[in-house]
Amino acid sequence: MNPQDDAEYSATVLGSHWIVRPGQDRTLVEQGTGEERPARPDRVEGSVLRFGPGVTAAVAHRTHPAPAAAPPPSPAPRRLRRHALPALVLLCVLAYLAWPRLGPPLEVRDVAVTARPDVLGCGGTAHITGLVTTNGRPGTLSYRWVRSDGTASGVLKEVTVRGRQQARLHLRWTFQGTGHHTARAELRILAPAPRTLTTHFTYDCP
Repeated sequence: MNPQDDAEYSATVLGSHWIVRPGQDRTLVEQGTGEERPARPDRVEGSVLRFGPGVTAAVAHRTHPAPAAAPPPSPAPRRLRRHALPALVLLCVLAYLAWPRLGPPLEVRDVAVTARPDVLGCGGTAHITGLVTTNGRPGTLSYRWVRSDGTASGVLKEVTVRGRQQARLHLRWTFQGTGHHTARAELRILAPAPRTLTTHFTYDCP
C-alpha cells in the first residue's frame, strides 16, 4: 500500500542495525549484540498503539459518522383527524337549524271547501271547512271568509309547521226563522299566493 493513500499512516524508517526475525514481527533484534528488544510502535495515539498501516477504531468512527436520528413525525395529522368529526357534527346541526330559512318557502298546492250538511233545517248551523294542501314548509296562511249575506270575516292567519302538508280552516254559519235560501260561502286565500274557492248549501224551513 502506498503510504500517501492513508492520511493516518505514518511509516518509520528502521536503521540497518535492526532486523525483524521471521515469525517474530513484534520483537526486534539488534545486529552485533543479538539482544532482543520489544518492538516500539510506529505511532502512539492516546492509548492506541499502531504497528504499521491500518485504520484504528477511533479513525473508523471519525471516517463513518453515525446517521442522525430522524425527527419524530408531526402530530398535526392526528390533531386534524381528532377534530374532523366534531366539526362535521357542528356543520350538520347548523344546516338543520338553517334549513327552515334557507329552504323553499310555503306554497299552496290545492284548496277544497265543503259544507255539512248541504241542506239545513230550521235553526240549523252549517259547518264549512276549507282544506288547504301545502308543500309541507313552515309558514303562515292568510285568509278570509266571505258569506253571500254580505258579511265577511277579518284577515285570519293559520301557522303551519315543517312537515305538515294540510291545514283545515273552519267557518260556522247559523240560520234562524222560516224560509228557503241558497247560501254561498267563499274562502279567499290571501298569502302566500291568492286563491279563491266557493261552496254552496241550502237552508229550508217551512
